[in-house]
Amino acid sequence: MAKLLPSRLPIALEEVTPETFNKLVRILEINLGQFDPNRTPRFNDTEIAEFKFLQGDVIFNTSKEVLQVYNGNDFINLTIDANEKGLKATTSLGFVSVKTSGNISVNIN
Repeated sequence: MAKLLPSRLPIALEEVTPETFNKLVRILEINLGQFDPNRTPRFNDTEIAEFKFLQGDVIFNTSKEVLQVYNGNDFINLTIDANEKGLKATTSLGFVSVKTSGNISVNIN
């Protein structure tokens, strides 16, 4: 959802003059300095409400400080809230019984 700078280049119907070519090169230099395809676009809640997004767009929500993906209807958080530190995991193993060849049994709960 990056925005490139607008340009006002004349349309060349035959040959391109050096002046037109130089303007084009300068506009490309400026635009390429503004657009980074490897950077996740950043939006706040107000901007998210104003813009239209495509299904699969990934953004960083600066209001919530989370990475989000648009599923066509809503944005889904891909990361935890920045106020929470680290990751959380919960697991349950249950009952494990280990028997050895000497008939020694170990139970783990």
